[in-house]
Amino acid sequence: MSLILNSKKNTLIVRVDGDFDLVTANEFREKIDHSLEETVSQNLLLDLTKTNFIDSSGLGVILGRYRKVKANQGEVIICGAKPAIVNIFEVSGITSLMPICNTEEEVWELLESKSVRGA
Repeated sequence: MSLILNSKKNTLIVRVDGDFDLVTANEFREKIDHSLEETVSQNLLLDLTKTNFIDSSGLGVILGRYRKVKANQGEVIICGAKPAIVNIFEVSGITSLMPICNTEEEVWELLESKSVRGA
């Protein structure tokens, strides 16, 4: 797995390329936590377009980042997940906690609408 990290509009963007499993979960957690602090980003966008597999370790890391971001009044949004991964999110209940968008454009529209409502 490789991670590409960027920051834009108070949001840390993480592009995950490869499997998100027990082998990669700890590296993911450490890099995301460090980047959230370094960039002082309020929101987290997880782009899973190039992710083919996620297991319970990956789900646990996502839920941990969700709690951390929510504690700072932020949003975690997932985009580009393949249908099999969306199914895993539905079964695990993640879809009731965080939105899943098809494209990054949808993510920015959603964040914009939340900031307008919050203003």
